[in-house]
Amino acid sequence: MKEKKIKDKDQEFLDDEVNDYEEMEDVENNTDEKKPGKTKSITDLPGIGPASAEKLIAAGYDSLEGIAVASPMELVAVAGLGEGTAIKAIKAARDSLEMGFESAEKILERRKTIARLTTGSKELDELLGGGIESQSITEVYGMFAAGKSQWCFQLSVLAQLPRDKGGLNGNVLYIDTENSFRPERVEQIARHRGLDPEQVMKNIFVARAYNSNHQMLLADKAAEIIKEKNIRLVIVDSLTSQFRSEFVGRGQLSDRQQKLNSHMRLLQKIAELYNIVVFVTNQVMSRPDVLFGDPTDAIGGNVVKHASKTRIYLRKGSGSKRIAKLVDSPSLPDGEAIYQVTENGITD
Repeated sequence: MKEKKIKDKDQEFLDDEVNDYEEMEDVENNTDEKKPGKTKSITDLPGIGPASAEKLIAAGYDSLEGIAVASPMELVAVAGLGEGTAIKAIKAARDSLEMGFESAEKILERRKTIARLTTGSKELDELLGGGIESQSITEVYGMFAAGKSQWCFQLSVLAQLPRDKGGLNGNVLYIDTENSFRPERVEQIARHRGLDPEQVMKNIFVARAYNSNHQMLLADKAAEIIKEKNIRLVIVDSLTSQFRSEFVGRGQLSDRQQKLNSHMRLLQKIAELYNIVVFVTNQVMSRPDVLFGDPTDAIGGNVVKHASKTRIYLRKGSGSKRIAKLVDSPSLPDGEAIYQVTENGITD
């Protein structure tokens, strides 16, 4: 019996040695390509052989940029890398992309690549500095019937317009968490814009999220099809609905916020990495501690507030009129715009 255990341990040791040797051989085979200054793809990174590269690409980490903005634990989870190897790979990717300090002048040049999506209203576009910008998350929130989903329908159509007409010349990824997507409404707006409704709807890829985990999985899968389907706009309607229903009470607040934070971080990474517009809607609650002024506040707390770079509060006016208030933006002043929601969509 003892002899059998010794043999088992010897075999386990030999298996470990073989695995270590294969990993070292895998790295050595790429040594010539992995010299400093020659990193052009993920297979050039230290410790990343063909097998690891295949796993990373399958998980959506198909570029140096994707590796550079990842955390070591992400790479460990998706590719089975050792933590040390993951850290070295990330450092090499960042070094090759020169992701250190840089002058404000260079940042300004990069900001010039930002695309802006028209809302269909001149008043709203002026409020937003020319439209909804890419490379960041834009959040609209308001009470029920404030017209949040109407923004989603309108933007889904307008994103397909050429850039010279305020569009993004691309397709749309739509994550529906409340079963509120209505193709009939999209068809109506498209027809008013003189577009082919059938073609417009073919370019909108919709997924129904049934819980918070499913919602996060869909956002994760979005990275896989953005290039394949020429996605230029990602919509989440609504952001917090599933999280709000699943995590009830103060005892689960911490867990909810941690998951929301991960979800928002992924959406932000997608926006920056692919230079696309990420647009989310959010629910609201009434704060009993606010005695004066509007007690309405968005769900998600500071996690959502910090991650959303542009935040717009919507409320109903008289009749078909709506009021959009720019609550937060890194570069724009606070302000309000009045617009209408008609059968033809959002108009002045």
